[in-house]
Amino acid sequence: MAVERRPPHLGVDVEVAKFLLQSTYTVEGLKGLVNDGGTKRAEVVRKTIEASGGRMESMHFSFGKHDTYVLCDLPDHKTAAALAIAIRAAGGVDSRITPVLTAEEVDEAVRVKEAYQPPGR
Repeated sequence: MAVERRPPHLGVDVEVAKFLLQSTYTVEGLKGLVNDGGTKRAEVVRKTIEASGGRMESMHFSFGKHDTYVLCDLPDHKTAAALAIAIRAAGGVDSRITPVLTAEEVDEAVRVKEAYQPPGR
């Protein structure tokens, strides 16, 4: 997990996990987006993530495979699962949440020497 550097007035640094939330609007969700606009939806997403104890790093709308991409920090995987379940259960979007690693975390991971035997050897 990454270490989030908090401003001095918020206390000690804490470990947080970084996640990529990818969402695709349903027809009803698109109607809501047309009514609300992108700025309001981004604010709703930010507040939802913050209510879960996280922080939204960025949110982007796209014309690709998914309609939105949100990069956020959350306290742990359980919180990420709870957030994903709540979003999907509410309707309007089909969402998936994926843990992502920083370059530094990959550096740490490749230094760990794991014993693994491939099948057939």
